[in-house]
Amino acid sequence: MHQTGPAERDFQQALLRYSQEPDAGERARIEEGLWARFGATQAVLVADMSGFSMITNRHGIVHYLSMVHRMQRTAEPIVQGFGGVLVKFDADNCFAMFPQARQAIRAALALNHAFDAANRMTPDELDIRLGCGIDAGRILVLEDRDFFGEAVNRASKLGEDLAEPGEILVSDIAMQQAGADPGWHAEPQAFSISGLQWQGYRIRASDAEDEPD
Repeated sequence: MHQTGPAERDFQQALLRYSQEPDAGERARIEEGLWARFGATQAVLVADMSGFSMITNRHGIVHYLSMVHRMQRTAEPIVQGFGGVLVKFDADNCFAMFPQARQAIRAALALNHAFDAANRMTPDELDIRLGCGIDAGRILVLEDRDFFGEAVNRASKLGEDLAEPGEILVSDIAMQQAGADPGWHAEPQAFSISGLQWQGYRIRASDAEDEPD
């Protein structure tokens, strides 16, 4: 368990006050204060390592944990190399944020490229493939150790629930911010999950190399 810093304690105390405050106006002021202090506009990347149940059932938990460890060691420098912050790992999921959606897409392409290359050197049972989801918007960022907001939720849905192994799915909001790029092709997609309809894109790498700016 990590030590709670002053900012995190303030955040938690504000949430507690909000939950106990009967006056709607005061709740609105608490919320406004949280957004003023912790709010940031970021692109969010959520990468999910596929195959937990099948791999664990077939090869055991130690086998899978070793793959998770290798994924984490590989992902962090790639995220940082594209100007991102590795916010957290949650089991076999990677959560990161970037100042711009373009950086998040490039990082996702680089992650897939890195694992595709590594998979050629390992037996099939050790292959790592990620499903990636990307969205952008204003979120609450807690000391670069956690984040909350619609962009985090949507990126999680895209990466964990919708993306196939090796697939990168991007919301229309993030794609509008990123624009066109010679390093990728964007294919329009319609997504449906939990009764919600989204417009977005599937990203494929072009022949251009995925290198940090």
